[in-house]
Amino acid sequence: MTVVAVPGSKSVTARALFLAAAAEGTTVLRRPLLSDDTDGFAAGLVTLGYEVERGDEGWRITGRPAGPAVAAAEVYCRDAATAARFLPALAAAGHGTYRFDASAQMRRRPVAPLTAALRALGVDLTHEEAEGHLPLTVVADGLKGGEIELDAGLSSQFLTALLLAGPLMAEGLRIRVTDLVSAPYVEITLAMMRRFGVEVGRDGDTFTVPPGGYRATDYPIEPDASTASYFFAAAALSGRSATVPGLGADALQGDLRFVDVLRAMGAEVETGPDATTVTGTGRLAGTTVTMRDISDTMPTLAAIAPYADGPVRIEDVYNTRVKECDRLEACAQNLRRQGVRVETGRDWIEIHPGTPAPTEIACHGDHRIAMSFAVAGIRNPGTTFDDPGCVKKTFPGFHEFFAARRAEWGV
Repeated sequence: MTVVAVPGSKSVTARALFLAAAAEGTTVLRRPLLSDDTDGFAAGLVTLGYEVERGDEGWRITGRPAGPAVAAAEVYCRDAATAARFLPALAAAGHGTYRFDASAQMRRRPVAPLTAALRALGVDLTHEEAEGHLPLTVVADGLKGGEIELDAGLSSQFLTALLLAGPLMAEGLRIRVTDLVSAPYVEITLAMMRRFGVEVGRDGDTFTVPPGGYRATDYPIEPDASTASYFFAAAALSGRSATVPGLGADALQGDLRFVDVLRAMGAEVETGPDATTVTGTGRLAGTTVTMRDISDTMPTLAAIAPYADGPVRIEDVYNTRVKECDRLEACAQNLRRQGVRVETGRDWIEIHPGTPAPTEIACHGDHRIAMSFAVAGIRNPGTTFDDPGCVKKTFPGFHEFFAARRAEWGV
């Protein structure tokens, strides 16, 4: 059995940074993820005037419930969707003029549902170039709050950004959601808000956030379940065993449900109170699975799908087309280049059994494409990548770390 010490969760780290910045007092984040995305988020907070101290024992953030400490700032969000979507909502609760820009890749990704909601709440907000995309400028004068409707069918991050900002609004916030993707990520948000002292009410599709702000806390960051999917998939593919401590039955992250997909395909899965283990059995069965709520693991399954003994059909993953790249199409293109038969539709992909040929994987600057096809490379020696360094977004050093695990397994 190989024990895999997966780095901290990107999703949890980003939310914790927002909550700590908004809370009264000083918060310590234990074992936060250090990657390009989280570094960019923390740097954005510093640009906005928040105090962020990074040390070996954790990150210390001094909160400012009143909002940014500076009256004007230009924040560069890099490739990080969490920074590009969460930080404008945080800044809107303050007083000043704040400009947000990002990489060309992030500029292509939508923020329109969030910015439309902020405008409905009275925020003076301007998209400088393409409407609904960065760069944007927020002229903040505090947030009164109120009632809004939100379409979160492209990303749950729009809902999370508003929920996180809700306690900073004078009258709180009531949100009716008309569509929602990746719902487990919203559950992460609600659970973390609770840890920082805010209980969100929920009645069906309506969320009610009380005013009053957050209180600082000491917060441990659990391992990243999306990253763990690569090692679980590698175990299932190679007939080996991988245990990830820190991701047990009470884990916050819905992406841990990826192991249920592997179980349905024939792997053995054991989830205990403090860890999860996946053991390959030498066989992967074909399957049809809806991955709307765990869509970040779609590329992981797509990359290993040719090694199943029947077709693998992944459904309800349209939102993967508006991630760092069009992930559904990127997976299809790379598999076809490997000689694998693939069909796609608007929100689905079906992959047939085959023997992938070694080729250079087109990463499209997307960390998840690179890491997913690295896993499949266990069975496809000679696989290379046009941009291996794109993994720095969530897991700097992934390739070396994964190579060490392969060496332990002897594959």
